[in-house]
Amino acid sequence: MHAAVVTRFGDPGVFELTELPDPVPGPGQVAIDVSHAAVGLVDVYIRQGLYRDRQGLTQPPYVPGLEVAGTIRALGEGVEGLRVGEPVVTLSGTGAEGGYASVSVVDAAMTTSLEGTGVDPALAVAAVPNAATAYLALTGVAHLQPGEWVLVHGALGGLASAFPGVARVLGAAGVVGTVRRAALAEAKASALPYDEVVAGEDLAESVGGRRFDVVVDPVGGRLRTDTLRVMAPMGRMLLVGNASGDWQHTVQTNELWGGNVAMLGFAVGFYLPTHPEQARPAAQAALKAVGQGLVDIRVQTLPLAEAAEAHRRIESGAVGGRILLTP
Repeated sequence: MHAAVVTRFGDPGVFELTELPDPVPGPGQVAIDVSHAAVGLVDVYIRQGLYRDRQGLTQPPYVPGLEVAGTIRALGEGVEGLRVGEPVVTLSGTGAEGGYASVSVVDAAMTTSLEGTGVDPALAVAAVPNAATAYLALTGVAHLQPGEWVLVHGALGGLASAFPGVARVLGAAGVVGTVRRAALAEAKASALPYDEVVAGEDLAESVGGRRFDVVVDPVGGRLRTDTLRVMAPMGRMLLVGNASGDWQHTVQTNELWGGNVAMLGFAVGFYLPTHPEQARPAAQAALKAVGQGLVDIRVQTLPLAEAAEAHRRIESGAVGGRILLTP
C-alpha cells in the first residue's frame, strides 16, 4: 500500500511517501480501502512530538491519521454487522496512526456504514467524526438541555463547525459562534446554523446581556478566560482543543467557584477506545445532523503525497473547515 510516514518527530518535512505491506485486520478489526483520510490538528500535535511521552501513542516511524472513509476490503475474526464492499466512515478512536494510506486497519466498533445514507464519503469523513464528537460532548459531558443557549468559539473550524447543527438537533434555544475579526464576513456568509456570529476580540460587547449555558472552546488562550464573563450561572465550558497554541495560559479556579461555572475537558480520541459501545450511536446521531444539512463544512482535498503541505496549512491557521488526503 501507499502510505505517508512520519519518520521522526518534527516539522512537516518529516513525512516520507513509501510503500508498505498491506495490513491485515486482527480480531474485531476491519481493513478499509481508503478513499479519503481526514487531517486533524491532533495529527499535527502528535507529529510535532507534543504527546511523545503519552502512554499508548506510537513512536516514529508511523502512519498518522485517525479518520477515514472508504470501502471494507476484509473483516477480522468476530466482526458482525459489516460486510466486504460496504461504504464506511470511521471515528476518532483508533489510536494515533493508520489513515494516511491506501489501506487502513480500524477497530470495527469505530466503523459505521454509509450504505443508504446518501452521504458522500468525502463529506462523511470531513463531518461525521466531529459531529459524533459534538454529540458525545454535548450529551455526556455538558449535558445540554432543551432551551439552553450555546456559544461556539472558532465557529468555522473543522471541529467547531459540527457543534451548532448537533446542538439544534438536541433542542438548543440558540447558538452563537465566534471567529477572529478578520474572518467575520466569511463566517456570517456561512450556511452553518448559527443565530449570530461575532468577533471573539469583542466578545462581551458583541453578545450584550446574553449569557450562555454551554460554551464550546477549541481555541484556548485568553479567549477562554474572557468567556467566563458571558457564562450563565451553572454554565459548562467544554474544553475540546487549544488551537491558539497557548499552552501556558491558566485559569484562576476561584473564578469558577465565584461564577458558579464549570470547565470540562473532552478528548474523544482518548475516550472512545475505553467506551467503544458509544461510538455507533454517536455516529448515527452525527449522520442524522449531516443528512439534514446542519453540518456545512468547507473541504480541501490534496493527494496523499502532499501530506506535509496539509500539515503546513493547518499550522498556519489558514484552514477553515477540513483538509482531506486522497491515496
